[in-house]
Amino acid sequence: MSRKMVKKVFIVDDDEMMSMALEDYLTRNTLHEIFLFTTGEDCIKSLRNQPDIIILDYNLNSVNKDAANGMAILEAIKKLNRDIPVILFSSQDAYSVALQSINRGATQYVIKDESAFEKIATICNS
Repeated sequence: MSRKMVKKVFIVDDDEMMSMALEDYLTRNTLHEIFLFTTGEDCIKSLRNQPDIIILDYNLNSVNKDAANGMAILEAIKKLNRDIPVILFSSQDAYSVALQSINRGATQYVIKDESAFEKIATICNS
């Protein structure tokens, strides 16, 4: 019987309810260690903890215009460590947005829909 590796997963979303719902789903369906962040800056400061995967909200800080958005945080993460897989998580279903995120270093682009949590769990478990 094979054991799945426990991964350190960072969830970065300023919607705390969404973060907590995703955390709950992942902890019920995986054994991963989950860390929640409401700002990209806090995530960046914690990269020294060597996450195995980061789930990043595309519309991060859409209310707080002074804070960095998801795309800027993606670029900052990739400048510091290109090897960390980043899933961009968004309600944007435009092909151009998905393509832009992949071109800037996202490993996957997942649309926030009814199957999103299952898709993210599958990616985290692979």
